[in-house]
Amino acid sequence: MDISEVSKQTGIPSSALRYYEQKGLITSVREKGERRRYGTNVLDQLALIALGQAAGLSLDEIRSMLSPYGPPNIDRQLLAAKADEIDGLIKRLKAMSSGLRHAAACPAPSHVECPSFQKLLKAAATGALEKRWGNTKIHAPRK
Repeated sequence: MDISEVSKQTGIPSSALRYYEQKGLITSVREKGERRRYGTNVLDQLALIALGQAAGLSLDEIRSMLSPYGPPNIDRQLLAAKADEIDGLIKRLKAMSSGLRHAAACPAPSHVECPSFQKLLKAAATGALEKRWGNTKIHAPRK
């Protein structure tokens, strides 16, 4: 399958395919002056790359699991660690959502009078709420 056919079937631009090849994620066969040609397994490899990226894996992490000539060598520990990271993010985002919903519906006359909002402000002032969303540390306000 040539590069344009792979691009058409997958929706991945040819430039991205060339980049993936440069990074060692996929391989092509070509004679000098000819177009890149890929084996039939390239579609499965590209699907694995897309899945890995959707899960937040870096291209280097994905490359370490791909084999150009055989089945992928899935790093189960890496996947478990990524799943734990996602679970932690979900927990933090749920806590943030809960805090925002509380602030939006709080019966206190002013947010500065709300004990839950005050706890959130103190957490922010002490650095417990980090700017990077991946390390946000907040706790849901008690109801």
